[in-house]
Amino acid sequence: MPLKAGIVGLPNVGKSTLFNAITNSHVLAMNYPFATIDPNTGVVHVPDERLEHLSKMFSPERTIPATFEFYDIAGLVKGASKGEGLGNRFLAAIRECDAIVEVVRCFESNDIVHVENSVDPQRDIEIIDLELAMADLDSINNRIAKQEVKARVAKDKVASYEMPILLALKDVLEQGLPARLAKGLKEEQMDYAKKNFFLLTLKPILYVANVADSDYMDLEHCKHYQTVKAIGEKQNAQVIPVSCEIEAEISLLPKEERKEFLDSLGASESGLDKLVKAAYRLLNLATFFTVGKDECRAWTFHIGMKAPECAGIIHTDFEKGFIKAEVYRYEDIMELGSELAVKEAGKLRQEGKDYLMKDGDIVFFRFHVSK
Repeated sequence: MPLKAGIVGLPNVGKSTLFNAITNSHVLAMNYPFATIDPNTGVVHVPDERLEHLSKMFSPERTIPATFEFYDIAGLVKGASKGEGLGNRFLAAIRECDAIVEVVRCFESNDIVHVENSVDPQRDIEIIDLELAMADLDSINNRIAKQEVKARVAKDKVASYEMPILLALKDVLEQGLPARLAKGLKEEQMDYAKKNFFLLTLKPILYVANVADSDYMDLEHCKHYQTVKAIGEKQNAQVIPVSCEIEAEISLLPKEERKEFLDSLGASESGLDKLVKAAYRLLNLATFFTVGKDECRAWTFHIGMKAPECAGIIHTDFEKGFIKAEVYRYEDIMELGSELAVKEAGKLRQEGKDYLMKDGDIVFFRFHVSK
């Protein structure tokens, strides 16, 4: 199930540098606006120590981690919602993403120009919020124009249900704020809006505060980071502190040297690993595993999916002919030391079609498809 997060931000905030580090690729990252014209796509592995431990235990021919896609989207500027710069293309690229990762510049530098001529994280976030909100407001007004008459004249049930939602969203968007901050809507109404209105500002978002390497280990005294953190708390959005400069250095190191580098910083994992995991959680995703001598593999699923749906992630025939799922927990095999010991301890369960898959499940699907 390919899932993707779009990396957005003003020009020269570190988006492409972050993308390069994430994917260890080398997309265009120049010191001027609009350097990135087309969205660049990178597939990254989701860090998971559980898969590494399972691979050591089973010694498979191949180990395949879960993956996540990031899009590097060219920098937004004031007026993007009206087509300024490459605005319409930027907004179209964001619409294709499942989540938004907004990079916010939190470092000072005389060598890297800021499109607004100064570093001000709150202003930068407000610029992007406004541009996305104005694009969404156009969409909402167009829908209101269609549904208002249906609700008032034809008493159409769908239109009548939508109108209070549309008006609540319009109210917050007119203030230049994201639709996700709308007040007075029930959870089911917000869920309906997310599924049917396709608004940019209803997409889940997390902020990446790109700090200077000198501030990375002393975030308490980094005023720009603290500004972004406060905004994240107000919006109930996660904020990940990252030094794109440090991450770029880490990405160039051999894998075996990265841990030593992180240890020297007093960090247990890189900022990028934190970002990938946070983006994964942002979309309500989890992981189940299939194991064996041929392959150990991590599979991504949405929390709330049942066993047959998860079987279908592996192959559609698995879902069509689903019989049962043989399931045990990752913690059980780590504690008991082998799959045989798990079975002998009675920890291997037979689960049916209504079983809700859990993060960390290790599963073997039984299925049958008639020819």
